[in-house]
Amino acid sequence: MHNFTTLLLEDHGPTTKITFNRPEKRNALSAKMICELLTALDEIEKTKTRVVILTGAGTAFCAGMDLEMLSALAQQTPQENQEDSRRMARMFRRIWSFPKPLIAAVNGHALAGGCGIATLCDFTLAVPEAKFGYTEVKIGFLPAIVSVFLTRQIGDKRARDLLLTGRLVEAKEAKELGLVTEIVPSDKLMSRAEGLSEQLVAASPSSLTRAKRLLTSAAAASVDADLERAVLENARIRCTPDFKEGLASFLEKRKPVWQGED
Repeated sequence: MHNFTTLLLEDHGPTTKITFNRPEKRNALSAKMICELLTALDEIEKTKTRVVILTGAGTAFCAGMDLEMLSALAQQTPQENQEDSRRMARMFRRIWSFPKPLIAAVNGHALAGGCGIATLCDFTLAVPEAKFGYTEVKIGFLPAIVSVFLTRQIGDKRARDLLLTGRLVEAKEAKELGLVTEIVPSDKLMSRAEGLSEQLVAASPSSLTRAKRLLTSAAAASVDADLERAVLENARIRCTPDFKEGLASFLEKRKPVWQGED
């Protein structure tokens, strides 16, 4: 295994635990963290690991994009924006289609990209205090890539509610919406995740792999086509005045002054 700087990997026989390890940043996503997660999943797929548990260090699961990464977006070229968008799309696509069961043990807030990671796993266990939300519209951004999966997951009407308002939902409502599998007390979160992993390990590995392939293969072509459109839209919005204003107001901790379409 690689030596990761943003992740902790723990091998527990048939189960591998990945911990987002930037607690001082509330485990916010950086370009390096995305690349390391993709590398970790590639390496784990080649091992005898049967189940993967994803969780966060500290009090948050993943708070979305890192402030430094956000700041850099406004300075990027259109080509760099497309490359960055494709990297994000690869991460979500990889989680969605990973051949081994993924369990998200959501120990705290899961926002924006972090919400996408948490809810795209096969099982999403969450503490009662966790909050979920796709907050991109509040800063002039676009939840384009995650929308590809969210509409399929919870339906068009519910996805519109979350994506257009950018509101946060409690764990209880997230479960009602179909984003969360189970709500677990914080002191029992990891033991429940480990118990679920043991249940999965007891099943036939061939059956699980084939079942996951069956669940994703029918939708793969349309998902990939929609992701390509989403990547382009994700890159385009970064050139708009509202994105630059939303980003500046967020970093300066003030209310944005929107200009609308350019």
